[in-house]
Amino acid sequence: MIPIRDLNPTRNTPWITWTLLLLCGLVFLWQAVLPEGVDRDFVFAYGLVPRRLMFAHDPGALVTVLTSMFMHGGLMHLIGNLWFLRMFGDNVEDNMGPARFAVFYLLCGFAAAGAQIAMNPASGVPMVGASGAIAGVLAAYLVLYPHARVVALVPIFIFIQFMEIPAYVFIAMWFGLQFFSGIGSLGSVGGGVAYWAHIGGFLAGIVLVFLFRTPKPPAPRVAFERPQMPWRQDRRR
Repeated sequence: MIPIRDLNPTRNTPWITWTLLLLCGLVFLWQAVLPEGVDRDFVFAYGLVPRRLMFAHDPGALVTVLTSMFMHGGLMHLIGNLWFLRMFGDNVEDNMGPARFAVFYLLCGFAAAGAQIAMNPASGVPMVGASGAIAGVLAAYLVLYPHARVVALVPIFIFIQFMEIPAYVFIAMWFGLQFFSGIGSLGSVGGGVAYWAHIGGFLAGIVLVFLFRTPKPPAPRVAFERPQMPWRQDRRR
């Protein structure tokens, strides 16, 4: 399934979501114009390399937990991540507000990095991408708007059809794919998709959304009025 858009309007301009989209795009453009060889050094310097962080005792490696969240490994990688962030981030930000959403997004990204490191701490392959933090955004959307409708392209045999799917169905299927792909990736030593970052970011989002969401206002209290009994009505004319 390829998500096209959600049918869930927002009330406010999603400034943080648009800022994140812009930052990721600008960093990718910077990567694209670097000379051959320098671009590889840039990725190793600012991408998250678990082995460097865990065993090299390099304090500078800590900053890569943040910088790696704004880097991407290719144009399709960038487009896929930004498409999901654009589609689901505005509603989550609308609920949380800009400041809380920014903190929530970063914490999910940090949790995603921690999960990937925990599963393969000796890896020397740089991890880049915003997908771990975006997985947390999907989790928050699932909690906040489970019944919102997502318009998606769904292949049915040789046909492709537009369908409206409840958000909880779409996101549950997405997470199931990440989970089983993550299980299948255990023991892998090469590059590829950081499925455990997706899983870690999603689980962090499921927990953190309850701390960062805007609670629903309490229902208005209705004063109880005692009905007037017929036999107590004033019969005077």
